[in-house]
Amino acid sequence: MNENVLDILMYLFENYFSEPMDEAPDQNVLQTELVEAGFAEPKVKKAFSWLEGLANQQSGTGKEHGGRPSHRSVRIFTEEEEHKMTRDARGFLTFLEDSGVVDASTREVLIDRLMALDSDEIDAEALSWVLLMVLHNSPGHEGAYVWVEDMIFDRMDGVFH
Repeated sequence: MNENVLDILMYLFENYFSEPMDEAPDQNVLQTELVEAGFAEPKVKKAFSWLEGLANQQSGTGKEHGGRPSHRSVRIFTEEEEHKMTRDARGFLTFLEDSGVVDASTREVLIDRLMALDSDEIDAEALSWVLLMVLHNSPGHEGAYVWVEDMIFDRMDGVFH
């Protein structure tokens, strides 16, 4: 298999994390299942490291972005971000923020997690999936989560134009 970290994260999310559970699945068991399913062990480890980074960001122990951005802040993408995120992805992120789906703090966590992926290029679809993962355990963002989830699954069903 030639999957990247995002493919593994999407697999985990679709199969384990999208529904509430009584208790979290054991990481070692999940890693073994993923390797047995054909995912490369180094990529599986990177995926769990990515999830740990997300948990750190959401708990406030992740890297700082120069203070909390205000709702009026304007985000200037770095050269690395512009290179990695397609124009459509950057435009979609701006749309999400302008629409109130993403606030400035969530935007920064999202960009951090996008940049942590092993992909050379991040398109709007990848951004959508990562945003869904970011919003999944973000208190106060339930409405945004439902909106993004509906958008992703409508697109998968061919409804989104």
